[in-house]
Amino acid sequence: MYGSSETSAATSAAAASADAERTAFRRAEKRYKLNRTLPHKFRKKQTHRNEDLSDVIDFHSVLESFEHGSAIPPGIFKHECRGFNRPVFCFEERPGFYFIPGALTDEQQGHWIRESLVSFPQPPNRTNHTTTYGPIFDLFDAVQNNKVLIELGMTSSNVEPTPGEGDDKSDLNSQRYSFSQYVMITNNDDSCKSVGASVILRKLRWSTLGLQFDWSKRNYDVSLPHKKIPDALCLVAKKMAVPAMPNGEEFRPEAAIVNYFGPGDMLGGHLDDMEKDWSKPIVSISLGCKAIFLLGGKSREDMPIAMFLRSGDIVLMAGEARECFHGVPRIFTDSEHIDNQALISYFSNESDLCFRDYIKTSRININIRQVN
Repeated sequence: MYGSSETSAATSAAAASADAERTAFRRAEKRYKLNRTLPHKFRKKQTHRNEDLSDVIDFHSVLESFEHGSAIPPGIFKHECRGFNRPVFCFEERPGFYFIPGALTDEQQGHWIRESLVSFPQPPNRTNHTTTYGPIFDLFDAVQNNKVLIELGMTSSNVEPTPGEGDDKSDLNSQRYSFSQYVMITNNDDSCKSVGASVILRKLRWSTLGLQFDWSKRNYDVSLPHKKIPDALCLVAKKMAVPAMPNGEEFRPEAAIVNYFGPGDMLGGHLDDMEKDWSKPIVSISLGCKAIFLLGGKSREDMPIAMFLRSGDIVLMAGEARECFHGVPRIFTDSEHIDNQALISYFSNESDLCFRDYIKTSRININIRQVN
């Protein structure tokens, strides 16, 4: 049997071996992800380490340095784009990546937060809840009114078959659940499932706008019902995409994926590779809590660059940058790192309480794409 020192050494060796087997991208994810606090009875056994975020690039500080004529970090340069009146920064080693700090005003951010919570999850747009519950209407209104989602009291015996019944698409388009102010308890209550609207909102992870993305097949399914991306969002995307667009071409927003991050959520390293023309950018809008964004290389073994994403920042990824692994290992919801007080103050009316409570501990990311 091992003694205590031998056990400790063996454990350290095993941890070092496991860490060595991880890719450079995975090691970076592990470094920056949130360290969960253990229950009180285990805290004496928990080893605390000081959090060092000094090497995370802060483009708001880069912008401030540039505006004051100070030196900016090596490997970063300001991109010159005629007709675009906002500062854009790039990495010498990651061509096709563009960072636009503070691209949206607080008012614009507030508007798109409202849209992301009220309008974007509305059918026919699909969400991560669609497979389980079918189309869900007026989710945020139900949250504000403390409603409950209940299973409709229908069975195959009292519902007439619809064309294509049994097909996945038909099933997903059929409303199976609805919001109610009260849950009626009956003798047959086991057949009636219910869940609070606030729980549904907190578990909302994504919604899709425009052409609908089929996650199971990893492609865009043009046969799925959909609405056009709102004109106002198209205008924002077209305007912000200019630095990454080939000369003389205009960005065509055809689809968008809206990601919703709660406390402790992360987005693992991945590629966005389902669009046909990678020379056209993905326009990525950050809203809500600050996050760390990792921009890797074309291999998971390439050491990623870590940077802060704040509410109102916009990132463009086009060309070679579309081949780079990227992810979000952490969002910041603690008082020490929170820096969106102005945005929280924007939702100061009593009627905005649900928006304010949500955005205090959440992040929303709108990714707009040209599919064809």
